[in-house]
Amino acid sequence: MENKEPYRKLIIILSVVIPVLVATLFKVQIKGYDFTFLPPVYASINGITAFLLVVALLAIKNGKKQLHGRIMKLCIGLSASFLMMYVLYHMTSEPTSYRGDGLLRYAYYAILISHILLSIVVIPLVLFTFSRALSGNFERHKALAKFTFPVWLYVAITGVIVYLMIKPYY
Repeated sequence: MENKEPYRKLIIILSVVIPVLVATLFKVQIKGYDFTFLPPVYASINGITAFLLVVALLAIKNGKKQLHGRIMKLCIGLSASFLMMYVLYHMTSEPTSYRGDGLLRYAYYAILISHILLSIVVIPLVLFTFSRALSGNFERHKALAKFTFPVWLYVAITGVIVYLMIKPYY
C-alpha cells in the first residue's frame, strides 16, 4: 500500500512544535537590541504573501503548474521569514497594547484572535497541501488546497490589518 501522506509524522510534529515554540519564545525577553523596524517589514511580507497567493491561484487556473509551484514555494519561504521576524521582534521589544476604544476595539480583537487561531491552523494545512504536491498526489493536493488557500489568504491579509490598526501605538 502506498503512503498517501509521506511526511505525516513530520508535519504533525511541526504543527505542534511551531506554535508551542512561538508561545514559549514570547515569554523570553532579550534586552539591548533594537528591532523596532521589523513590524512594517513583516506586515509587508504578509501583504506580499497575500498578493502572491492570488497570483499562484491564477497561475494554476491558467495551467501554469511550474509558475504556481515556484510562487507557492516563495509564499512558504515568506511565511517562514515572517514568523522568524515576528518572534525576533517580540523577544526584543516591549509588548504593544491596542488603545483604541468603542467598536474599533472589538473589531481589532476579533480580527487579532481569529488571525492568531487561524495562523495555528494554517501550519498543518500548508504543510499537508505542499507535501501532497511534492509527492505528486495532485488530486488530494487540489482537494486540500481549496481549504488551505482561503485560510492562508485570510491570515496574510489580517496580519496586515492588525499591523495597520496597532501601528499608531508603537
